Formats: sequence, structure tokens, C-alpha cells
Amino acid sequence: MASLIPDIVEDALVLDPVDSPRRRRLPRLRVWRAVVLFVAGAYFLIPIYAGLRFSLENDAGHLSLYAVKVIPSEPGFSAAFWLSMRLAVVTLALTLVLMVPTSVYVHLKFPRLRRVMDFVTVLPIVIPPIVLILGVLRAAPLWLRASPYLLSLVYVILSMPFVYRSLDAGLTAIDLKTLVEASRSLGGNWLNTLWRVVVPNLRSALLSATVLTLALVLGEFTMASLDLWTTLPVWIYQFQQVDAHVSTAVSMVSLVGTWLLITLIVSLDRSQSRRTRRRTNNS
Repeated sequence: MASLIPDIVEDALVLDPVDSPRRRRLPRLRVWRAVVLFVAGAYFLIPIYAGLRFSLENDAGHLSLYAVKVIPSEPGFSAAFWLSMRLAVVTLALTLVLMVPTSVYVHLKFPRLRRVMDFVTVLPIVIPPIVLILGVLRAAPLWLRASPYLLSLVYVILSMPFVYRSLDAGLTAIDLKTLVEASRSLGGNWLNTLWRVVVPNLRSALLSATVLTLALVLGEFTMASLDLWTTLPVWIYQFQQVDAHVSTAVSMVSLVGTWLLITLIVSLDRSQSRRTRRRTNNS
């Protein structure tokens, strides 16, 4: 009996989860994660650093804020900026008005059509933007082609894959049928049910759709250029031939501004979620 004790102890040491091969591989996995994150961060941050450095230098290579200071006074910048802002607001409004009721209706009445919707909404990713805008320009009436808001209609199509998937994930995460039936049983019509019951429960999904739509509209170049409207990305490209430092500075400012806008939207969602959790805990 005493002779078996060393063997039992040895087996226990071998089977100890602390010294198991799986445990020994964890540090290596963590190292590889750090390496991947470092390479990905360098891939994104090095071009941004190069752009910032170039925009903050003058022709002699010295540090200067001249390119940033003259941005508002450059010809055409204000018109291009406000055109991009108007297109972003109109596109966002049209996208939410069209996609939110459609997604809710499909989830409630035709759940079998979700696969069809997945296929239809992925088509704007498959079709190249240049093909889409050329087809729209040929088919659209003259009065619509003369308006810059034709781009908003096309941007609604481009943003549809991202918006629908955000809404679909949000609707899947809630008990939509029970919420709607409870609201209807209390006397609420469809509009009040959608606005007061469904939309507040889709706050995170709506904010995700908003972020993706704004990022797409503010950075789109191909369609605006072919439609002959000078949005902010088109202005940046055209002004690069006049002053590359100013053009790069505008690109960096728009990048930082878009990042701050997205951060603000995400922080609003987080603060609202914290308030909801506090109310739930206090109650």
C-alpha cells in the first residue's frame, strides 16, 4: 500500500490542471494576441500619423498650423461640408423611416421571409457602386438628377445591408411579439406601438445603424463624383491639386470629427444603459 502512494502522487501531479498542456499554451496565445493587435494597430495608426505629420508641415518641412487655420476660408469648402451634412441627415432619416417598420413587420408577420430579406439586402454590397450610380442616372427623371438629394436615395440603398442587420439583431434580442401584443391589448394603435414600445427597445440597434450610415455617407466618393456634386470627399480630392497640405489637413480633421461623432453616439447609448440598470437595481 505504501508503495502505491508515490505513483498516485505522481499521477496527480501529471493530471494537475495547472501544469496541463492546455494551461501551458495560454501564455503563447496571449503573446500572439498581443502581436496581432500590435500589427493591426500599426496598420491603421501609421498612415494616420503620416497624414497628420504631413498636414502640420509647411513646404520647408517645419511644423506649422497654417494648413489647419486656412481650411474654413478655402474656396468651396463650406459648400461641400454643408452639402455632405445635409445628405447625411436626409439619408439617415429616409433609411430609418423605411427600414424600421419593414424590419418589424417582417419579424411579426412574415418570419419566413427573413432569409429573402438577408439575400435582398446584401445585393448593394455585391453590385459595384459605379454600376449602381450609372444605372440610377440613366433611369432617374431629369428633375431628380438635377437635385443633390438623388445621392441620398442611392445612399439609402448602400446603407441598407448594415442598417438591416443591425435592426435584425436588435429585434431578435427582444420578445417582439409579446411586446406588440401587450401594447395592442392596452389599446395602442400600430403607430404608438412602434414609437413608444418597439423603438425604445431598439435603441442600441438604432444607434449602430446611425453610426454606420453616417460613416458611409460622409466618406463616399465614387457616386458623388460621377453625379457631379462636390461633397466633402470630392472637394478633398479636387483641392489636392491646389494645396496637398490643406487637402490632407481636411482629411485628418474629417477623420477626427467622424470619430468624435461616433464616440459621442456610442457614449450616449452607454450612459442611457447605465441609467436603465441603476433604475432597475433601485427598484
